Amino acid sequence: MIFEGGSFVKGVVLGGAFCMLVTLLGHIKLGHGTKAHHHEHHHIQAPNKEDVLNLSEGERMELSKSIRVYCIILVKPKDLGHWAAVRETWSKHCDKVEFYSSENVKVFDSVALNTNDMWAMMRKAYKITYERYKDEFNWFFLAYPTTFAIIENLKYFLLKKDPSQPFYIGHTVKSGDLEYVHGAGGIVLSIESLRRLSRVLEDSDKCPEQGGMIWKLPEDKQLAICLKYTGVFAENAEDSEGKDVFNTKSVSALIKEAMSTHPQQVVDGCCSDMAITFSGLAPNQMHVMMYGVYRLRPYGHTYNDALVFLPPAGSDND
Repeated sequence: MIFEGGSFVKGVVLGGAFCMLVTLLGHIKLGHGTKAHHHEHHHIQAPNKEDVLNLSEGERMELSKSIRVYCIILVKPKDLGHWAAVRETWSKHCDKVEFYSSENVKVFDSVALNTNDMWAMMRKAYKITYERYKDEFNWFFLAYPTTFAIIENLKYFLLKKDPSQPFYIGHTVKSGDLEYVHGAGGIVLSIESLRRLSRVLEDSDKCPEQGGMIWKLPEDKQLAICLKYTGVFAENAEDSEGKDVFNTKSVSALIKEAMSTHPQQVVDGCCSDMAITFSGLAPNQMHVMMYGVYRLRPYGHTYNDALVFLPPAGSDND
């Protein structure tokens, strides 16, 4: 369920407070699709509450059913603790999730990619995803095992965005002339962007798997370069107040920063009420976040959300 207001951030902040304790002890203006060639980068925002309330009940129901998110988690055997935590927590809220591993691991089901290089892993994962699921899902979310995501907030953010347009969304970073989506915060591609990517991945001149200077770059930068050749450019995701919703740090780290820079407004200075991801979490912190985001509720308080995103049928989630 989507939380449209302070109730969500209270849960997140409480989860963050628990995360801080664990760390100390243990050491979404309505954005429509814009054709990529009209811009090299811009900020896109989530709908606000009024935008949703203006929709009819039938429109809300249709939209909530139409947004289907496939989750790609890139993992390695050394990530087993995080792998288990992601599997047991937020990934249950994806319409479908699959773990793409550098090698076959008997402990968990995964798609073995048989390479230890992160760029090669990302390429192969996207190619397999497109081949298998291009007709089943319209949005594709890639994350690392240290990322915690609130999938319902992602769906809310994507509510009025057209997946037939080339969206490449997340937390953008500028490196020289290149603007790219930082992998730590999660990467969202529309089906159109994934279609273009699958095509350019076959072009070894524009998007080589190895060799040349591009091979020396981190995988998230290499992805941006390949997408740029297809006319797809990085877009920074923000809520209706202009706050980032994809975060490359944990809640506890963001709270500590806010306590230093905005001591009188820690919550407002920390995070968006509609945050989609947090990164850099330990496995136990993911379970604490799960408690703060999905389980803790004030007794007698009613949530009057305009939309409900139902979990996948038969899923064992919170």
